[in-house]
Amino acid sequence: MSNVLDTGTAPNARRLLWAGFLAILAAGIGFGVRGGILANWGADFGFTGAQLGAIGGAGFTGFCFGIIIGGLIVDKIGYGKLVLAAFVFHVLSAFITFAATKGQAQETAYMFLYIGTFVFALANGTLEAVANPLVATLFPNNRTHYLNILHASWPAGLIVGGLIGWTLGAGDVNWKIQLGLFLIPTVLYGIAFMGQSFPKSEAATKGLKVGDMMNEVGLLGALVACALIGLFFKDQLGNVLAFFIGNDEFFASNTWNYLSWGVALVLWLIVGGKTGFAVGSFLLFILFMTHALIGAVELGTDNWIQNITGNILTPTQGKILFVFTSLIMFSLRFCAHWIERHLKISPIGLLLICSILAVIGLQLVSGITTFIGAMVALSVYAVGKTFFWPTMLAVVGDRFPRTGAIAMSIMGGIGMMSAGLLGGPGLGYAKDRYTAEHLEQNNPAIYQEYKAETSSKFLIFKEVTGLDGTKLADAQAAENPTPAQLAVADASIVGDRKTLKADAFIPAIMAAIYLGLMLYFKSVGGYKPIKLEVGESAGAS
Repeated sequence: MSNVLDTGTAPNARRLLWAGFLAILAAGIGFGVRGGILANWGADFGFTGAQLGAIGGAGFTGFCFGIIIGGLIVDKIGYGKLVLAAFVFHVLSAFITFAATKGQAQETAYMFLYIGTFVFALANGTLEAVANPLVATLFPNNRTHYLNILHASWPAGLIVGGLIGWTLGAGDVNWKIQLGLFLIPTVLYGIAFMGQSFPKSEAATKGLKVGDMMNEVGLLGALVACALIGLFFKDQLGNVLAFFIGNDEFFASNTWNYLSWGVALVLWLIVGGKTGFAVGSFLLFILFMTHALIGAVELGTDNWIQNITGNILTPTQGKILFVFTSLIMFSLRFCAHWIERHLKISPIGLLLICSILAVIGLQLVSGITTFIGAMVALSVYAVGKTFFWPTMLAVVGDRFPRTGAIAMSIMGGIGMMSAGLLGGPGLGYAKDRYTAEHLEQNNPAIYQEYKAETSSKFLIFKEVTGLDGTKLADAQAAENPTPAQLAVADASIVGDRKTLKADAFIPAIMAAIYLGLMLYFKSVGGYKPIKLEVGESAGAS
């Protein structure tokens, strides 16, 4: 094991590391603030949980396109041009989001918030297409450690975003001012990257072309990404086009469904043609599938956790708890090297332990009744989710160096797309469903009074009608609530608890997968990083 104080493979390695840190910090601040102002948007515009989940989901789906497209072209056009594009997208996203104004038609406000959030995520994804392979290339002997340091900026951003909501939100400062503060680290990362020279990835240095780098991804790996892209076209893009073009019936029809999946099929065949229809690595396929689960449970939950804990306890306590758990993540991500070196735990073993802790943590959080109890429960969950994302990137960097920036970028895109299409909307749907079912079973007349005008749908699950966001917010904020308002607020808390219990099934599945991977690596002599030799071609590993 090399020294943890690795100076990297380039003279400016540490400046580039911290420039990447600032870039992801900006993304984390924007995400953290947005999680805290979901309730503002629900109250201002009357959104349902599913609508809020879809807006939050755009904060991930846009990321997918940024990181996958960026990962495919980064070695061709260079890191600097992608950083500039990301900077422009970040600034543009603020102007679009701020166009949403109280008093607008709900549909218009929804589109401004959705598109603004999508463009913000597009910027974040473009930056990670730079930062992940850049750090993996600069620190090849300590990838797990330095990728965890790079991604410590994410919880750092959540801490700052949470503090913004905790302080400014409590003072009723306009949500636009709160969200706009992410532009400060945006300017700082632009300055930090300015004028810097960038290395090429290990695969690009060895002369591998894009087709060679894609071989290990192959048809199996592309299947995961293309399936999620097809789902994006079918659900979220269809809603956006219906708003601008009209013709809601067409975009809800089987014809649009077939077109969406047709696009996914064409993209899949393009990858096949580019790789000579290589099947790809089954191990990488499993890692991609698992990372989709990580995106759903980690980021999807993060997008809702302030809202959920703030509803079960108080909004202020929810924001404090969000900052607290983010602080745990931030601190622990500097310890990955120590865990590997002193506890002799492999990256796969670390991921298995984290999955088990995440299951326990989510189950505990679903039963919280006090602030102290919530701190304990969320501590377990925070430790569990801390190492998921960066350690998975490190595993891909260790085991698939032939793929250059591409496999890392595709995996990051899969995680974010899953968070946007499955995690955020899925939890929003679950909140709507469990809340509505509880209220309708116990107080059907009150349910009829408080139910939303629009229904909530998610994948193959039954369509439900949740509660009107404005009416729910009024019931939760009432100083002298009526019996009906008490029933509505109670149903909302029941819905939150059941949502977290359902969420715990995802890390349980992940734990089973990691156990299988541990057994696999044991059968092949243990987990070891693979080094790419000069002149080596991109065969399967």
